[in-house]
Amino acid sequence: SISKKVGKECDIKYILDLRDFPDSPFADKMIKDFNIILNDAEVEVVAEVVGGTTFAYDYTKKLLEHGKSVVTSNKALVAEKGAELLKIAREHNCNYLFEASVGGGIPIIRPLNKCLAGNEILQISGILNGTTNFILTKMIKEQMSFDDALKMAQKLGYAEADPEMVHCSGITKITLDDVEYAANAGYVIKLIGSVKKLDDGRVSAIVCPRLVPKSNLLASVDDVYNAISVTGDGVGDVMFYGQGAGKLPTASAVVGDIIDCLKHHHRVLALTWEDCDDKNFVAPYKDMDVSMYVRIKAENAEALKSSISEMFGKLMYIERSGRTENELAFITPNMKEADIDANLTILSHSAEIASKIRIY
Repeated sequence: SISKKVGKECDIKYILDLRDFPDSPFADKMIKDFNIILNDAEVEVVAEVVGGTTFAYDYTKKLLEHGKSVVTSNKALVAEKGAELLKIAREHNCNYLFEASVGGGIPIIRPLNKCLAGNEILQISGILNGTTNFILTKMIKEQMSFDDALKMAQKLGYAEADPEMVHCSGITKITLDDVEYAANAGYVIKLIGSVKKLDDGRVSAIVCPRLVPKSNLLASVDDVYNAISVTGDGVGDVMFYGQGAGKLPTASAVVGDIIDCLKHHHRVLALTWEDCDDKNFVAPYKDMDVSMYVRIKAENAEALKSSISEMFGKLMYIERSGRTENELAFITPNMKEADIDANLTILSHSAEIASKIRIY
């Protein structure tokens, strides 16, 4: 099937691994010397699924310098060295493809560079961590506590390395109280990664929990599924949805890239970016306008309503069944996040800021 799609005969020649797999049906292809692959002229494409940025970087760089295309699911390497490796690939008339490094089996890199190439991309937002989405789904749908949902996720093997991005906050402080308040206001809580182009040419980028309106398609993405929303100036909003992790979805994307490389042997595909030396390219997230859900606790929280209104102006209070007098939840108007935090700092002198979550 793959040979037919490529248009010529192709097969796996080597599998490099330090471990032994004597019972594998591919045992005859197993090798331990990287140089065998590097110096074999028949090898056109190599799939790197080592992970990390040490051996994987060294191997990938040498392969590209020898004119061999490399495909990968290694998001750490793509993030850290992607621009350099793409430049080396161009210089040696081969390709470096990494569809599997973003969103597992969901096609997103190729559509952005091909199908949506006629657009200026204004914003990309997505649910890109299946583990956290699984935990939030259990909390929302089954009223399971965070700790219990986390244990279930670990038991089922949904585990990912911690992401390192611009500003990143997780879901560990979200409680079932927050879930209920959000639902009563017409929202669900999701961990969203987003990047948006600003009018001054910079971008805002952040990964954090958000209250997503139930009418938004991202609100209905449950369990270990991922979704990526792309906004183009011509096409408007486009949604990509599917399994973001797992061996078969990831393998699907890896094999797709292998086929692309084999079909375009000795031809560089139009996929590139350059490192940005401007440290101010990403705008400080505290300077962005945002609306915020806030939950506070105080001995007589109701008495604080007038001072809260003085700070924020017009805001919306949210109710939940069983709310006690020492608790209040509200949604602020849209304003600079630094100003919201300044107000909450003042409020913290008379109340505990139990929770704050940005609105999507």
